[in-house]
Amino acid sequence: MSIRITTSSGISHKQIFSLFTEKSWAEKQNQFPPNTQHFFHGKKEEVFVINQEDGTQYLIGIGNDYKKAELQQIANKFSNDFRKNIQAVSTFLDSEVLDFQEIKSFIKGLFLGTYQYPFKKEHPFWENDFEISLPHLSREECEEITLETHAICEGQFACMEWLNKPNNFKKVKDISDFFKEISEKYQLKRTVFNRKEAEEKGLGAFLAVNQGSSMDCAFTILEYNGGKPDAKKIGLVGKCVLFDTGGISLKNATNMHYMKSDLGGATGIMGALIAAAELKLPINLVAIFPITDNAIGSKAYVPSDVVKAYNGKTIEILNTDAEGRLTLLDGLAYMVENYKTDVLIDMATLTGSVVRMFGETCGALFSNHEDLKTQLIKSGKNTQQKLWNLPLWEIWEEDIKSNVADYKNISMNPTGDAIVAATLLKQFIGNHTCWAHIDMAAMVYGRVNYSKEKAATGYGVQLLLDFFENFK
Repeated sequence: MSIRITTSSGISHKQIFSLFTEKSWAEKQNQFPPNTQHFFHGKKEEVFVINQEDGTQYLIGIGNDYKKAELQQIANKFSNDFRKNIQAVSTFLDSEVLDFQEIKSFIKGLFLGTYQYPFKKEHPFWENDFEISLPHLSREECEEITLETHAICEGQFACMEWLNKPNNFKKVKDISDFFKEISEKYQLKRTVFNRKEAEEKGLGAFLAVNQGSSMDCAFTILEYNGGKPDAKKIGLVGKCVLFDTGGISLKNATNMHYMKSDLGGATGIMGALIAAAELKLPINLVAIFPITDNAIGSKAYVPSDVVKAYNGKTIEILNTDAEGRLTLLDGLAYMVENYKTDVLIDMATLTGSVVRMFGETCGALFSNHEDLKTQLIKSGKNTQQKLWNLPLWEIWEEDIKSNVADYKNISMNPTGDAIVAATLLKQFIGNHTCWAHIDMAAMVYGRVNYSKEKAATGYGVQLLLDFFENFK
């Protein structure tokens, strides 16, 4: 991807993006044609276009009480809405009201707003003649904005592309080939266990989900070493169910087509990993992706089955649609047994319970470590990919006790399924004292600027990247 941010003067530019708060517009409105004052007031997401002989000026409102992350959303919408009007020319960004970090957020939004599925560089911003001039910034600051914007676009577009793909275009081999491709590009260590190898390793909970599938599975591990060998390491496990029918406990057909997004935890981690590698962050990451689908077949697992996880604990299956937690718990158990990580985070589109609680406002966070919990919530606020903490009280452990196994995969009580699922996962983290579980079932696929129907939001990528950058 080609992104050009320069420090050249804006005097001769034929295209200007001018940002105004309501307050700054009130102070400068007399400098513009009289009719402008009737149609533009500097309110959030307002846009007014002034066409003159010497060029075009876009007046963009950001409101008075904007937050840094909201600037990205405003820019994203502007970029998408005016993709057919913006010219591929050198463009002056008039941003006197913003500081450096706010400018960076706005520019990221401009380029993220170029996304459409399938992604092609058909937006004017990707043409060779387009550049953004910021004469009041130094060359080093412009280079920083360019690098970060490029990294975010690479990571978030990859995340969104894989979520948006129809199911028949993202089979196990397809996404495995992509993981191989990025492993080679970013020099990641890659390990993959197929069905036979996963069976030899004892990944029985993961394999139970896969056994009804006509496709082989791919329990995939990617390792990024950007720090010294003794640098702190972050472990990541992402739910990667390529399509979820619900198995024998079949889902309702009405919205089943949305189940092509059930790998949202994995794509969020994948996008953040790509962005971290692009930025060459001085950290070490190990990410596990238990790749499968949850299909119906003659060999599919059924309610009442008992399966054995990697750590030897057994789980009674009461509902085959609670499959994500089975793939995750084997990923977690494998991680804690084979890797020493300072932090362990799993992400998943896990429960309808979270959807009913929060809708598309935030993901649910569970953690056994106060500092980790605080930092993740802060990263959520920084990126507008918000999280809300929910409890992990021991009383919920009664709900996962089984008469025929160590645990059951759901509770028979009709309440608190997100907490029940997190409580089950907690039993598979061993003695790890710094773990967090993120359930973002409604967040990865929803209302977006570029699509009339629900589509990929990119949730999770910037949340994790912000966490990586601030991890100590």
